[in-house]
Amino acid sequence: MDFEFTADQRAFLAEVEEFLDANHDPDVFDPTRENMAQIVDTPERRAFMKKMAEKGWFGITWPVEYGGKDSDGVYEYLLNEALAKRGGPQIGKGVGIVGKTILRHGSEKLKAEFLPKILNAEIEFAVGYSEPGAGSDAAAMQLQAVRDGDEWVLNGQKIWTTSAHFADWYWVGARTHPELPKHSGITLFLIPMDHPGLTIQEIWTMGDERTNSVFFDDVRVSNDYIVGEPGRGFQYISEALDLERFTMFTISPMLARLDLLINHVKTATIDGQPLRDDPLVRSRIAALVTQAEVARMLGFRFLAKSQKGGAAPTAEASEYKLFATEFSKVLADASMDLPGPGTQLRVGTKDAPMNGRAESTYRYTVLDTIGGGTSEVQKNIIARRKLGLPKNF
Repeated sequence: MDFEFTADQRAFLAEVEEFLDANHDPDVFDPTRENMAQIVDTPERRAFMKKMAEKGWFGITWPVEYGGKDSDGVYEYLLNEALAKRGGPQIGKGVGIVGKTILRHGSEKLKAEFLPKILNAEIEFAVGYSEPGAGSDAAAMQLQAVRDGDEWVLNGQKIWTTSAHFADWYWVGARTHPELPKHSGITLFLIPMDHPGLTIQEIWTMGDERTNSVFFDDVRVSNDYIVGEPGRGFQYISEALDLERFTMFTISPMLARLDLLINHVKTATIDGQPLRDDPLVRSRIAALVTQAEVARMLGFRFLAKSQKGGAAPTAEASEYKLFATEFSKVLADASMDLPGPGTQLRVGTKDAPMNGRAESTYRYTVLDTIGGGTSEVQKNIIARRKLGLPKNF
């Protein structure tokens, strides 16, 4: 594998960085908001995404006939990482999860209606997979969809829908064929979030971010707004989750937090002794740097395999997501431990080590090991699809 970016790729990254410098806005870029919190949830962030769309940076990997550039995914990777490093909103949900699934499986009607709006940053999506009884096991979802002529009637509940309170459309899975095995009876729908049958209730996480429960009461959806074939929704969801596990858990914020810790250790003292001279501290920093490089290389492996076309490589997506998010927790632990008890002060506290970043990231990083499928789920995927172990072991 060639680990160096090409001249064209470096030039693109330089153009992105110049654009981000010129459009810096603290209401848009907040490094204290970690991976899954880097969403388009304010008017300021929406306006910024519109500016990016005008640059033609959405749909870089999409086919030309649908408004894309049919270019390599590495450009999308560079863009997302540059945004994430500064705490900016990510492009992954609309362009990646929704857009790429519609491109692969959606009807021409859905492509004509949604793809231009995604490219122009006109709409935001909420993703509805999890339910009170179906979190990591998405195939166990029980939201009911019953056929009624040319419509489907949905009743039930979703939970942990982070974008429900500001999104325009709901990308949601429901059980349409209860007589079939659980992996075969799910259908994927697109529903406007202002549908009168939807009720949204807020839930606040330990990371100070809002997520939501969403209740369905006789929500009617036209048959035209089914994505792909009825009953094959779980397969489409699985493909989309492979993309989410890579694009929503970027490495650059983790590397930035590691640099923050290293710079603190270089200058800090405890009991009058330089922290950098402590052999245990040095050993722990060395281990963190090594693990960070492993995470970065796992990301490159996913990127290289995904360049070959077809669906995203499942095992590689899970390997990256598992290692990177668990590393992020280990880094958060070290950021709390090494500088001393002052790290317990809230983020933004002037006199706290590293301006209080340790405390907020400690809370945030727990969420990242759950979103997109828990670490336990990633281990099972790797065991079955990479190691060939039986399903029940």
